[in-house]
Amino acid sequence: MAQTKEQKQKVLEDLKEKIEKQKSMVFIDFTGLKVKDFSSLRKRMKAVGNELKVAKKTLLGMTFKKAGLEIELKKIKGEIAVIFGLKDEFSPAKLAYQFSQENQNLKILGGYFEKKVRTAEEITALAQLPSKEELLAKLVGSLSTPISNFVNVLQGNIKGLLYVLNAIKK
Repeated sequence: MAQTKEQKQKVLEDLKEKIEKQKSMVFIDFTGLKVKDFSSLRKRMKAVGNELKVAKKTLLGMTFKKAGLEIELKKIKGEIAVIFGLKDEFSPAKLAYQFSQENQNLKILGGYFEKKVRTAEEITALAQLPSKEELLAKLVGSLSTPISNFVNVLQGNIKGLLYVLNAIKK
């Protein structure tokens, strides 16, 4: 069923608002995806502060032009949905990648990150990066390892002395 002008205008306003708030965008092709899987993806996105929007390529293209973004959607084949990262830059890419691993019908087409259009390969590479918490844990582990090794070496001399004293006592 065709949309009326008012409905299209409402969609344009909604998309414009999301584009102004976004920190990153990921474009996905959901051709062949079952409705329950798509609903599951939408729920996952919403749970972490992202939003998944489906719109026609012409409406998306018009909205991107108004926002000053040079994104060519005409070259992209398939049905397009846009995941807006409203709270975090990396979570849309990570969740889309995880979901595409579980469901082969979902394909990452590209994205918009740090004011640049990114290819599907770049978005996939971003999705595979460790999270901030993982990197901080690795850093803390790297910093604490030399200190704990030094403490173990110092304890070795004391333990050796105790073994000698115990041997003398026996």
